[in-house]
Amino acid sequence: MDDNSQGARGFKGGLGGLFGGGGAPEYSNTELSGVPLTGMSPLSPYLNVDPRYLVQDSDEFILPTGANKTRGRFELAFFTIGGSCMTGATFGALNGLRMGLKETREMAWSKPRNVQILNMVTRQGASWANSLGSVALLYSAFGVAIEKARGAEDDINTVAAGTLTGLLFKSGSGLKGAARGGLAGLALSAAYALYNNWDHLTGSSSPSRLY
Repeated sequence: MDDNSQGARGFKGGLGGLFGGGGAPEYSNTELSGVPLTGMSPLSPYLNVDPRYLVQDSDEFILPTGANKTRGRFELAFFTIGGSCMTGATFGALNGLRMGLKETREMAWSKPRNVQILNMVTRQGASWANSLGSVALLYSAFGVAIEKARGAEDDINTVAAGTLTGLLFKSGSGLKGAARGGLAGLALSAAYALYNNWDHLTGSSSPSRLY
């Protein structure tokens, strides 16, 4: 190979290394391992997005300015009614099991005894679920109606809804029974309102309130 050919090839190799062509020098893994990475950009190589912008430091709520992060009474009504029915069914079934075992304690373990205990469990579970579900339904209905009528949501609605629920639920027992039911509803709802505001009254940060 003559000198002119070697000179032309060296000139092309120099231009390739200068402009990023195929003549760029290759580095070994040993040489690349010593290159510091502190100057590299924190951008993701897949999304080309700075991962620092993906960190959520605040709560993910879409709310108007100054609004509380709580659900309304109508939204909580379904949870309240369903939870009350399930709670009543559970306690009623346990009470029915206790009553069934007590009433059949002198009977031998047999199919008639099992059927009698099962009937007691079913009957008591359905009765308790119906009672607690009715109370929850009345309380939720009164709470929503009072909230719409007053145009405000506070503990006054809770106490008023509880008192009216007790009055109406025990109205079939006469005036004295309705009065006792109203007092019971007033006491329970007042205790619940006090529990919700206990942290606020003691000076601590108040939790999110569920009416």
